[in-house]
Amino acid sequence: MISTRGRYALRVMTELCGYDMEKYVTLKEIAKNQNISEKYLEAIVKRLVKNGLLVGIRGKGGGYRLARSPEEYTAAEILRAADETLSPVACLEDGENKCERAAICPTLPMWRKYKELTEEFFGHITLRQIADGELHEDDLK
Repeated sequence: MISTRGRYALRVMTELCGYDMEKYVTLKEIAKNQNISEKYLEAIVKRLVKNGLLVGIRGKGGGYRLARSPEEYTAAEILRAADETLSPVACLEDGENKCERAAICPTLPMWRKYKELTEEFFGHITLRQIADGELHEDDLK
């Protein structure tokens, strides 16, 4: 399941697409526009900055802006930056499966395939497509 943190990260990134690439937008403004707690957004944007998706500056005139153009981001990388994984199960989170049952687990191939499909699906959706409203259910099948 995609967490609230991941969904909100997509909303933040999408909103920032609507601003001049050089303009820094305050957290207060983003929180107000998105109707999300400013305190909760602090943790989300911190992860996005740490992962190089946003640039943030403090002080007067400070705020956040995209680090790259919207075409260069994928939904997958934004979700991973916010949640650190798109893995459906804990044993696949770190890439290397350390589960003691991995060799005998009959469900592991299913979880691997599910993770692969999720990564592929979100990896083909750009932030620009989301921001421009170019995604339609019929196109995503």
